Amino acid sequence: MTRSIPLIDRKAQLRAAALAARVALPGAGEALRDVILREAPPPPGTRIGGFWPMGEEIDTRPLLEALHARGHVIALPVTPPRGQPLFFRPWAPGMAMASGVFGTQHPAAGAGVVPDWLIVPLLAFDRRCARLGYGGGYYDRTLALFPQAVAIGVAYAAQEIPEVPLEPHDVLLNAVATERELIRP
Repeated sequence: MTRSIPLIDRKAQLRAAALAARVALPGAGEALRDVILREAPPPPGTRIGGFWPMGEEIDTRPLLEALHARGHVIALPVTPPRGQPLFFRPWAPGMAMASGVFGTQHPAAGAGVVPDWLIVPLLAFDRRCARLGYGGGYYDRTLALFPQAVAIGVAYAAQEIPEVPLEPHDVLLNAVATERELIRP
């Protein structure tokens, strides 16, 4: 008799494999920028919630800078205590940054911004645009708080897996962008 692996253990195994597969590619941030600006540019005036990349995450800075240059309000998340959604502060190139929990970076000061469009980090994704995050639930809570926002996950193409296991609280993304393509469900 074969016993199924509990979902929490399966997700932990997928997270470990995704972290191992993630390798920074030279020029991937610029390629990601080009894919999004060509395939899914946000409408003028859109308030964009992005994120500052950490570790081996795909570099979102070229995209954030290009969107800022196009006149968009860019905001980066502040990680609150566990169990709460993210809080976004306005960002502009060259602005003072502060260190947050888990190695994150965010603007040192600023009033809250409610994003219309979210650029979402992930560890793994599938063609349904399901995402596997880091396991803290911050983006699940944030996506639930802003159901009207367009949510685009960003990752390396190598982070795609056949199927992300879903739980009732998991929210599908509107799209996933990689350095190669834009994937819509």
